[in-house]
Amino acid sequence: MPAERDLIALLKNVKPQLQPGIFVFCTIATNEPVPASLNPLLTFREQEGTTLVVPCEEAEAAGLNPAFPSRLITLTVHSALDAVGFLAAITARLAAAGISVNAVSAFHHDHLFVPDDRADEAMALLRDMSGPDSSQAVS
Repeated sequence: MPAERDLIALLKNVKPQLQPGIFVFCTIATNEPVPASLNPLLTFREQEGTTLVVPCEEAEAAGLNPAFPSRLITLTVHSALDAVGFLAAITARLAAAGISVNAVSAFHHDHLFVPDDRADEAMALLRDMSGPDSSQAVS
């Protein structure tokens, strides 16, 4: 199935899935190798250091300083990398509820890291955005 670009179709078919586990963000020096005990879900190199997103228990076992304990919500609609406004609509809805979000776009899907204690609320808001009235989420 080709990736979707239409905003209304994306919102109608968002189908969020809450992934198991708690994830944290950590950083290591840019020239430091990723500890062999870690299996990062996400690795991103910045000038200031390498960001790792790992399960909380892995970060603690490796002695890293974890930040932002979060749950991962996958938006299972196959969104195109050049789709316009999808994450803006999603993050605006969460922001209106006071829910912070760290969004990551991968090849097939968009993924949201939301605070652990707000994950159920975020899921409810995302479910409410999809369906027949999804065009209202754009306004």
